Amino acid sequence: MAGKTVLITGGTGGIGKATASGLARLGARVGIVGRDATRAASAAGDIRSLAGNDAVDVFIADVSSQAEVRRLAAAVLDTYPRLDVLVNNVGGYWAHRHVTADGLERTFAVNHLAPFLLTNLLLERLAASAPARVVTVSSGAQAMGRIDFDDLQGSQTYSGQRAYNQSKLANVMFTYELARRLEGTGVTATVLHPGVTRTDFGAEDQAAYFAWMSGIAKPFMKSPAGGAETPIFLASSPDVEGVSGRYFANRKAKDSNKVSYDTDAAARLWQASAELVGLPTTSR
Repeated sequence: MAGKTVLITGGTGGIGKATASGLARLGARVGIVGRDATRAASAAGDIRSLAGNDAVDVFIADVSSQAEVRRLAAAVLDTYPRLDVLVNNVGGYWAHRHVTADGLERTFAVNHLAPFLLTNLLLERLAASAPARVVTVSSGAQAMGRIDFDDLQGSQTYSGQRAYNQSKLANVMFTYELARRLEGTGVTATVLHPGVTRTDFGAEDQAAYFAWMSGIAKPFMKSPAGGAETPIFLASSPDVEGVSGRYFANRKAKDSNKVSYDTDAAARLWQASAELVGLPTTSR
């Protein structure tokens, strides 16, 4: 990865920080995105020390806000004349329904709309840097997801688990549709399940049963470094050069939710997402 530039959202802790450390250790210039400047600066220092690589940049943004995502994209474009890899890692779980500054349900906004918007805003730079890669972190929960086009925001009925499952399926469908749209550009798009990993996932608004189950399961979960193995592989390995529109787990291509292969539904989700973030609703 020497000479390559990578941007990782949610890079200040957990899987994102471990991914940044692994790619920096391989020689990449790494940009990490986080909400808190103090935490981000501390994480960057840790990554530099662990990787023996000083080329670690910090970008501050709360990606639940579309204005912040747009500001982040502008800062990245100003800082990086080339961008070889975008790792859409940021994500969260909220047991109760929260509304963002844009009036959108937070799970859908952070887990799906933020990477959708950021990727689109950086696509020209990625294409100009081709061969380039977009790697999106989903979850095994995608297998239980369904896209409720009549209630994407969970305004009629809300379940934290259902909202999370939907957002993670949306990650997969976005990746497959993106891959179709990027054919011939030299930019690939892949999506992955990192495995169940020991992180602070869901801690902002955690259901009691979720906290209890997590406590019991923690000894059997992957470490953040273990969870980072597949995103690092997809971001760097020559074995997946040119591979696009595939879902991975444990560094192996796997089948995803059968709904994810519905190209009409994926195109419909793209159009709905573009409308929600104020992007042109262009067809393939």
